[in-house]
Amino acid sequence: ITRGSPVVLCSCLWISQRSSIRIPDSDSGAKVYASLVCNLGLHRPCSIMGQGVSSFFSNVLKFFNEAPALSEGSVEPHAAERYKPLRKHPELFRADIPQSWVAPELLEIVKACEKAPAGAKPEDISPQLRVEAFEVYSFPCFSSEFILMFNDEIANFYASGIRARRPNSMNNYGVIVNEIGMRPMITEFQKKYILPIARVLFPEEGSTFDAHHSFIVRYQASEDLGLDMHTDDSEVTFNVCLGHDFTGATLTFCGSIGTADHRKATHVYSHEVGRAVLHLGSRRHGADDIASGQRMNLIIWSHNHAWRASHPYRRKDPDYAKESGPPDLQCLSYTHDRDYLAYRKDPQGAIGQNQPWCPPKGKEYDGFPENARAGRDVH
Repeated sequence: ITRGSPVVLCSCLWISQRSSIRIPDSDSGAKVYASLVCNLGLHRPCSIMGQGVSSFFSNVLKFFNEAPALSEGSVEPHAAERYKPLRKHPELFRADIPQSWVAPELLEIVKACEKAPAGAKPEDISPQLRVEAFEVYSFPCFSSEFILMFNDEIANFYASGIRARRPNSMNNYGVIVNEIGMRPMITEFQKKYILPIARVLFPEEGSTFDAHHSFIVRYQASEDLGLDMHTDDSEVTFNVCLGHDFTGATLTFCGSIGTADHRKATHVYSHEVGRAVLHLGSRRHGADDIASGQRMNLIIWSHNHAWRASHPYRRKDPDYAKESGPPDLQCLSYTHDRDYLAYRKDPQGAIGQNQPWCPPKGKEYDGFPENARAGRDVH
């Protein structure tokens, strides 16, 4: 885009939620945000036809602000519409979770959680609920019947060639399952199985859920190997391994964001097919590189907007604790950490693509290497 040039943005996807966009008044910014707007999904052509960039984006934002809010299930994403006639297992797209799909142990855990008194210790709830580390839990989740059917459906979707948005900027081969039509089934699973457990294990963040972002991730040698250290945009994260044969690809947990031990290692979790791990989204974690084979996981980020509104997340909040000491190497993030290069090499040119922020200014541990990020903005 250049100022004054005529452009038509083609329709891509329905808008699933309202979005706010900060538009820089520059040509380079216009190119970036025009692409972003199209990917978010203006479901009608928008032409600037000689308008200036600022005027064009004012009209775009007017469209976003005036568009009616879409309730869950009121409209399916474009990918779901295209994929509907190709579905192999229609039952995966209904608001239903037959008991044959879940492990008997999960049924036992849910019943135990529903009967658990306030303040019950996790280790006393059920022998089927494993405490992996503080506020990190795992349990048998899905039956082989569900896993085979779900994996077959996902393979069928990949084979269809239908384009779908990726889960986030860090996963290049995953699929947002909500956007291919599985939202009703995931919502039912969240309500019947995740919520009763989360209410007991995380009584504040997991007190209720009103939305979810659900997707699969896939790791193998020729694609994404692993995932950099990060926290999730969720109150509670559910992560279940669905296959296949693989080695490596463990999940390393560190501390909770904003605490003095945020970047201290606490646990390494080894995925088991059919077993789920449950933790707070504010917990720093990362997927270690896969050594062989392929691993695929279904991840559900559960949202509690009432809790989020009363606990606004600000990574540079005054309450953010000063770090207790240098980070453990396995907890370093090349995306987020200002001192990454003081301890590790640039991973294949990844440094320089992002703005590091951790730890926030004034919260550094004693002896923090101020010049560790030469050539990058340190703030």
